[in-house]
Amino acid sequence: MDENLFIGLQQVGDDALVLGQRLCEWPGHTATVEIDLSLSNLALDLIGQATLLLEYAGEIEGSGRDADRLAFHRDAEGFRNCLLVEQPNGDFARTILRHFLFSQYALPLFEALQDSPNDHLAAISEKAVKELSYHANFSSEWVIRLGDGNSESHERMLRASEWNFRFVDDMFAEDESWRELSKRSVVPSRASLRPTFEARVADVFTTAGLAIPEQIWPLTGGREGKHSEHLSHMLADMQVLPRNHPEAAW
Repeated sequence: MDENLFIGLQQVGDDALVLGQRLCEWPGHTATVEIDLSLSNLALDLIGQATLLLEYAGEIEGSGRDADRLAFHRDAEGFRNCLLVEQPNGDFARTILRHFLFSQYALPLFEALQDSPNDHLAAISEKAVKELSYHANFSSEWVIRLGDGNSESHERMLRASEWNFRFVDDMFAEDESWRELSKRSVVPSRASLRPTFEARVADVFTTAGLAIPEQIWPLTGGREGKHSEHLSHMLADMQVLPRNHPEAAW
């Protein structure tokens, strides 16, 4: 088994799975049907990406675990997602800024993965880039709309920035498995993605009339399985049915 690839696939797949699940909590609670449908479609894209990545991870592991088994039968300590995606939705501003930051990280990641010598990973990435391009545009437009809106929407975006920017460093954290994959050119160095991320974020924030927080106490550990209590609570809801009925068929 290529253990480094197995772990790397979990990291990317878990990011998509957890954020997709968070977005699934929104339908029925937004201000309009249009936003309900938009967030639902974003969630479907992410869960589709997670399915492909975790299915491939299961094949690499070779222990008989498929995407469903990896998604629904691991405890929080077994997940390798970044801390940003597991954060509670909060209000719409916090959700949108979370999605904006993640998509501005994920899009250049998958753009680079299209050139991976691993053909399976490159094929998954080609599809994901098309979806994430929309995610980045959608969330950017909302950051600008809210940041450059009225005083309340602007203030909410400032509070959302204070919350979400604490987790940016964790998105770019590299463990030994990722570094080994990067040496083999299977994945890009996450550090190499950061200049593109920062430039795109700065451009949108300038247009939105928002300032990037200057003093942030970064929180890290997600890539190593060290999570906030929020992930355990989310997984309790997400996993209750397959855990109680593991042999259920649909």
